[in-house]
Amino acid sequence: MILTGVLRHYATVLLATTPKKQTLPALREQRSLLRGINLRSNCSAVSPSAFARRKDYLVSAYKEGTFLKEPENRGKPAGNPMTDPAAMEGMMGMMKGNMAMMIPQTLIMSWINAFFAGFVIMKLPFPLTIRFKSMLQSGIATRDLDVRWVSSLSWYFLNLFGLQSVFIFILGNDNAANQMAQQMSQMNPGATTQLFQPGQDPDKAFMNEAENLEVVEHEYILKGVEERLLATIS
Repeated sequence: MILTGVLRHYATVLLATTPKKQTLPALREQRSLLRGINLRSNCSAVSPSAFARRKDYLVSAYKEGTFLKEPENRGKPAGNPMTDPAAMEGMMGMMKGNMAMMIPQTLIMSWINAFFAGFVIMKLPFPLTIRFKSMLQSGIATRDLDVRWVSSLSWYFLNLFGLQSVFIFILGNDNAANQMAQQMSQMNPGATTQLFQPGQDPDKAFMNEAENLEVVEHEYILKGVEERLLATIS
């Protein structure tokens, strides 16, 4: 299991495509939206006058399309993401990662089912309740067997999710052998790399953020801090 995880990690690294360097207008478009989100989330850390200046500037720029990467396409329907080379490259990279993760697991599970199905391989040295029977004795349909006996298929799954700390120790935190990290990245692909997903209209995102900034209620965290400090002392 450990050797398979290490091989899967290096296979994923070899199959991974090098991300292309984004252009300056694309970076400006993404960081400008992120600036509005950060201002709205941390507005209590700035004074009312500073927040008002920043809000007025960002809201007017969002509505005018100042930060758009392609201002000439404003108001036009978003293009088909299947025709975008960057989107196609991202989907191909995701497919390669899924293949590197699923193919070894499928082969190992098939091998275990073919040769060790219905066998128990170990007995735990501590007592357990009956609720653990379905988890530890997968593939064995007996009601009288002691709960402490572990079937081969259950032992495989326990190793699959229990060796993550070993993979982190050998390969580091950001490793392709981590099953939970792989599943989380599949559930939310591209969330940490870009704000605009393929097919999303940046102008609509800017307009939504402008509306959010306009309705936010600002409350300065340092308002009346002198009186509050003196009240705690006296």
